[in-house]
Amino acid sequence: MKLLRYIFIFTYCINAWAISIPTEESLTLTQRQLCDLELILNEGFAPLKGFMNQSDYTKVIEEMRLTDGTVWPMPITLDISEDFAKKINPGCKIVLKGQEGHPLANLYVEDVYKPNKTAEAQGVFSTTDTTHPGVNYLFNTTKDYYVGGKIEKIAMPKHYDFVELRKTPQEIKEYFKRNNINKIVAFQTRNPMHRAHIELTMRASRDLDAHLLIHPAVGLTKPGDVDHFTRVKCYKKILNYFSSEAVTLSLLPISMRMAGPKEALWHAIIRKNYGVTHFIVGRDHAGPGKDKNGKDFYGPYDAQELVKKYEDEIGIKMVPFKEMVYVPDQDKYFSVDEISKDTKVLNISGTELRKILQEGKEMPTWFTYPEIAEELRKTSPARSKQGFTIFFTGLSGAGKSTIANALAIKLMEIQNRKISLLDGDVVRLNLSKGLGFSKEDRSTNVRRVGYVSNEITKNGGIALCALVSPYENDRQSNRNLILENGGYIEVHVATSLHECELRDDKGLYALAKAGKIPNFTGISDPYETPSNPELIIDTEKVSVSEAIDLIINKLKIEGYLE
Repeated sequence: MKLLRYIFIFTYCINAWAISIPTEESLTLTQRQLCDLELILNEGFAPLKGFMNQSDYTKVIEEMRLTDGTVWPMPITLDISEDFAKKINPGCKIVLKGQEGHPLANLYVEDVYKPNKTAEAQGVFSTTDTTHPGVNYLFNTTKDYYVGGKIEKIAMPKHYDFVELRKTPQEIKEYFKRNNINKIVAFQTRNPMHRAHIELTMRASRDLDAHLLIHPAVGLTKPGDVDHFTRVKCYKKILNYFSSEAVTLSLLPISMRMAGPKEALWHAIIRKNYGVTHFIVGRDHAGPGKDKNGKDFYGPYDAQELVKKYEDEIGIKMVPFKEMVYVPDQDKYFSVDEISKDTKVLNISGTELRKILQEGKEMPTWFTYPEIAEELRKTSPARSKQGFTIFFTGLSGAGKSTIANALAIKLMEIQNRKISLLDGDVVRLNLSKGLGFSKEDRSTNVRRVGYVSNEITKNGGIALCALVSPYENDRQSNRNLILENGGYIEVHVATSLHECELRDDKGLYALAKAGKIPNFTGISDPYETPSNPELIIDTEKVSVSEAIDLIINKLKIEGYLE
């Protein structure tokens, strides 16, 4: 009996000891999460010491403050999947890894929580319209759970591009101190700089008698923006137009949210952490463009008003600028508040510039410098020379593969890009062999196709994808990914369920109705109708030839075909 008693006590102690040991998990971070981690580790996000717990998160989206009262307008959260959330608890450790698998930091879990994304969108972006890129990312890319907790540094994220320009807050402040620079005005940008930007920043530096810090965002920006490699090459060439003693160029590894006024305030706080004393806020700072009704999400000078309201509390002065326009009669740039209403002016918006690039037109010399135009042209070919993806989605039997195959043949006839056809059945046999038909596996299948399509598009080819792709999140994720590197056209083949059943030679719909095929889209699993397809084609109403004509015409309108 004594022996049994000792065995029982020993076993109990071992189990209790095992339960008390904090569990350890690892998490490979996304590009956006890596940017946030780097700015936490280098204190660009001071006073944050980690990813926000639920208390700080809630306070920020409701009041723009941390729980200790510090002004902070942007939730900095670490989003995780539901499956990962189930594996962790407060007290456990998560090893945060870079995309190559190297450990970067330990996160000590304080809490795991499911956010109200609608409340977050309204609180941060003042809208739930998914035309807004920040809202779109939140609803369609951000995972459903957040984990909060302080982090412990292991190593900084490693960069191999423009290493000499990636200065930490401490390095920038030491540089200013070493050179007796006490007044610094920072300029935030996610776009190439042109002549108007030169005039604006020179004025700010001259008027304040301050050193200029050109501090561009080089993390994720708005889908469709010029890539940071091209932009930094342009910034380096722009430096030739400044006195070398008057300007410093350094890169900010931030993933923008495009949150307008609140983002401007966030940017100002970050620049304060970099030792900056003044911060330029121009027209529509960090604005995402127009909403689904064609109206601007934010007023043109809302950002200036918000930063001005908090400038004393955050300890950095806001430098307001109106829109800069070119006056051809004087061959000079002026602020719009310096000229009369009847003055003839010239200006090119970001949308107009993209159109100039897409159409292969020359950029006027009054707008930019020749070396900047040349750099942009290298990596922004006309649309007629870009790669693109056409993504067909619809029910099984809708006609996706038939149209895609016919389109591939027609495109081979009329243009010279290489064409890759990614048909659902073929993908299942090769790229996605081994995947089942659970929701998770179907999402994985669609996103794998998106990854391959992106590589094809990025390298100037044409990807024609024909998949059921039932879930909006997956389609939006692919859209966002591919638009970074070329064109994307979604075609909803909107043939009715009744017609698809009539066409079903394999009897799949009948088997699904009989319960012999689980999770069958349209029968036992929903098909989420696309919210923003470029084309809708109903093969009950148009023939294959007519469908091809519709797509070819769309490609010509968008400039992908001449």
